[in-house]
Amino acid sequence: MKKLDRLRKKIDSIDEEILDALNRRAEVVLEVGRAKRDKNAKFYSPVRENEVIKRLQKLNKGHFPNDGLKSVYREIMSASLSIEEPLKVAYFGPKATFTHLAALRYFGSSADLMPNESIKKVFEAVDSGKAEYGVVPIENSSEGIVSHTLDMFMDNDLNINGEMFLEVAHHLLSKSGRKGSIKKIYSFYQPTAQCRGWLEANMPGIPIMEATSSANAAEMAAKHKDAAAIATELAAKVYGLRFVSRHIEDMKRNFTRFLIISQEAHPKTGKDKTSIMFSAKDRPGALYEVLAPFKRAKINLTKIESRPSRRKAWEYIFFVDMLGHIEDKKLQHAIDSMKDACLFLKVLGSYPCGE
Repeated sequence: MKKLDRLRKKIDSIDEEILDALNRRAEVVLEVGRAKRDKNAKFYSPVRENEVIKRLQKLNKGHFPNDGLKSVYREIMSASLSIEEPLKVAYFGPKATFTHLAALRYFGSSADLMPNESIKKVFEAVDSGKAEYGVVPIENSSEGIVSHTLDMFMDNDLNINGEMFLEVAHHLLSKSGRKGSIKKIYSFYQPTAQCRGWLEANMPGIPIMEATSSANAAEMAAKHKDAAAIATELAAKVYGLRFVSRHIEDMKRNFTRFLIISQEAHPKTGKDKTSIMFSAKDRPGALYEVLAPFKRAKINLTKIESRPSRRKAWEYIFFVDMLGHIEDKKLQHAIDSMKDACLFLKVLGSYPCGE
């Protein structure tokens, strides 16, 4: 016990050093803020944040995991930013949804995260300046594209400023955390479908009550002692629920990709992705003609998706992701070369590849 006490005191001493270092860092952050105001520069710099994290991960030779280091410094920089003024970020959905969790992971908990009832409202918030950034889902690895997000790019001139991937993890939550007390389960239709096998094997005969979202399911479960919810880990914290069982999804390694939207374009980082949208002329070989410049330039197209244009019957809009930045000469030349074969062409943005 004496050895344990000595070790705990050592940890306490280190924690005090960390606290002192954080406050000294905050003082420098305030000086940086004053210098930026003098130059009328933006206080938030995502490029600088990523540089800081990458540099520290390279320097890290100890036992502390790099993923944990990234999470810690994301929170440190989010809190530092809030000393001046919290970053305003709009996201789709109520609190405790996967989009809320994605916004937290990307911007940190000190950002002013503003829920919006629709993807359209997120775009409007960013376009009007009410929010500096927006977070919207774009695709799921098992269910495909979120078409409404793609549609919004047709009518808005916002830039894709970043992306992130979040693993879809469903948990069974309740007030007591005891499986035996559950008489009903609240769930949104998508989590229900994604957990069908587990529910049939582990909760046979328990009725599933439909909720308007996973957050709403957690909210309902928090009101009833005999109820549970299929929801996110964040919902457990927000609504004061306990875990009955973790990771009850039938399909493991299921990811949702989110886009970060902004009025600002993202500068080149050296590991970037560019997204475009276009419609091809209605003639034989038109799509090949449009895409051929990318093959000649040896540009890797990582995704191509089509959907009706909503403007003319049988006219389609194509959405393409490719590796590289719009400032790259060969990528810019390839996009310029495809214009003659397009009825419509729009560059949605270049941004760092997500992890």
